[in-house]
Amino acid sequence: MDQKRHIVHIDLDSFFVSVERKFNPALIGKPVLIGGSAERGVVASCSYEARKFGIHSAMPMKQAMKLCPEAIIVRGTHGRYSDASREVTEIIHDAVPLYQKTSVDEFYIDLTGMDRFYDCFKMACDLRQRVIRETGLPISFGMASGKTVAKMATNAAKPNGQLWIKHGEELKFLAPLPISKIPGLGESTSQKLYQYGIEKIGDLQRTNIKFLETVFGKMGIFLWEKAHGIDHNEIVPHSDRKSISTERTFDINVNDHRTLESILVSMTEELSSKLRRENKLASCLAIKIRYANFETHTQQQKIALTAAEHILLPGIKNLLKKAWNQHRPIRLIGVRLSNLASGRYQINLFEDNEERIRLYQAMDNINFKFGDKTICRAAGMDIGTRNFNPFMRG
Repeated sequence: MDQKRHIVHIDLDSFFVSVERKFNPALIGKPVLIGGSAERGVVASCSYEARKFGIHSAMPMKQAMKLCPEAIIVRGTHGRYSDASREVTEIIHDAVPLYQKTSVDEFYIDLTGMDRFYDCFKMACDLRQRVIRETGLPISFGMASGKTVAKMATNAAKPNGQLWIKHGEELKFLAPLPISKIPGLGESTSQKLYQYGIEKIGDLQRTNIKFLETVFGKMGIFLWEKAHGIDHNEIVPHSDRKSISTERTFDINVNDHRTLESILVSMTEELSSKLRRENKLASCLAIKIRYANFETHTQQQKIALTAAEHILLPGIKNLLKKAWNQHRPIRLIGVRLSNLASGRYQINLFEDNEERIRLYQAMDNINFKFGDKTICRAAGMDIGTRNFNPFMRG
């Protein structure tokens, strides 16, 4: 007989807003928008008070202010969010045997097997209370037999709540929910389901799997399984891979700043694209330089979790200035992105505008389809990057 799984999904409520409210209690109870400029920025996060007006993350700030003119815009502070996320991660790391961090404010915990010794729901409740007590941040969790139902239970428990969907109760919990509540369900698939009169998850539960497979292909099986609460995805430990890196050894030592910077741009683009493809984020960047006499220097810098080269590149260029004695020619140069966490690239919504977000999505779509470096920044093109494989070493 299969062992009953106990999966907990934890989500910090309106994380960025909650962190800012710790530093400025005057924001409590008011519609708050975290993000870029009112003119061209986008909303990174918004309070529940703002959501009542139809505002959501990634919405243009201009549009959000039309919906709620009295909203307070806060620019956001990367360091604060990284510190708060690290604090919560340390509490979870200290309390549970196996967890996966999927973004700065979201975790999955596997308590399977612990029910022989402990009450798993009480463990999760105690952990939630400890996070609230020690960080002052509101947090919600859902517990279920798999990741998908646990995440949906968290969403149902928000704000600042908890919900346990017991084994055997998955269908009953899911049935009345709209299909839009299924994580990972795209807009076009939803629209197609609506055309067949499938609006609630209960409608999906009653739909023949063969019909779904005929209409949607493999996605049909995915839909049927999600509707029935079937999810065998494992919890991937937070530290499954620590870093990715690339380096290049020169045939002739290089002493030209422009050439070195162009190579670093190209390397960083390759690595950040690889991170996004693998759904990883980095919170530390480093460069390595080796002089002609084999003397080697490294310089590193902590950053907020990201996989965006427009955030990484200024840091990398700055590290080159710090690490390199410009009078000495370089034999080898390398880039390393480390302290990786699982999670989709969260566009830097504090600084990104709509154009940049669309540009990123277009670049990734082209490169994922036709291969790395099909499209890249001009700065990375003039160094013959196609003549070496950046992933061969490091």
